[in-house]
Amino acid sequence: MLLFLGGPLDGRVEIRPARHGDPLPTVTHVHLHGGPKVVHRYDLEPLTEGAAVYNLRQPGNKPARDESVAD
Repeated sequence: MLLFLGGPLDGRVEIRPARHGDPLPTVTHVHLHGGPKVVHRYDLEPLTEGAAVYNLRQPGNKPARDESVAD
């Protein structure tokens, strides 16, 4: 189970079947509403086995680069 906190997805709960693998470390939500594009990023924080929270990333707050993943 994944819970989103903050931003436009605040309170959304997603049940992710195990067959889809591990959840992504960051989720990007793009809102197109006839005006400028609004982008929100959510960073994963595991809570317990099978449960995690996606917290809204604050502006200017970037996670440390993971050198094990190629661009």
